[in-house]
Amino acid sequence: MDAAEVVPEAYHAVLGLEKYVRANVDHTVLELVKLRASMLNGCSFCVDMHSSEALKAGESTRRLFAVAAWREAPFFSERERTALALTDSVTRLGEHGVPDEVWDAAAAVWSEKELADLLVAIATINVWNRISIATQKQPPTEA
Repeated sequence: MDAAEVVPEAYHAVLGLEKYVRANVDHTVLELVKLRASMLNGCSFCVDMHSSEALKAGESTRRLFAVAAWREAPFFSERERTALALTDSVTRLGEHGVPDEVWDAAAAVWSEKELADLLVAIATINVWNRISIATQKQPPTEA
């Protein structure tokens, strides 16, 4: 199924969120968040797309590979680390929500507006992941 064709209004609503976060979240952080959530969710289409987009934007392969093990990797700033931790918590949202220590660490380095924008970005990539996985959207075989 191609959701964009079957429910174009819904698809465009999610696309509106995507446009908003692209305009309001630091591009480097946004690509790291998108890649991390897509890895956690197992979305091959989104992992391919976001790693390719990050490479085109100048991100290093070393940092992109390290997103899978970001806690142990020394390549990320404090703001990037808190964004990745929040991505993990929101993407794997459990019965007790986001742990206070994760939220408090992010709130210590992001303004309230930045944190709200980051939260919307994490929610948006999770929507895209779920649509792509459910419809078995595949990455292109040619780069």
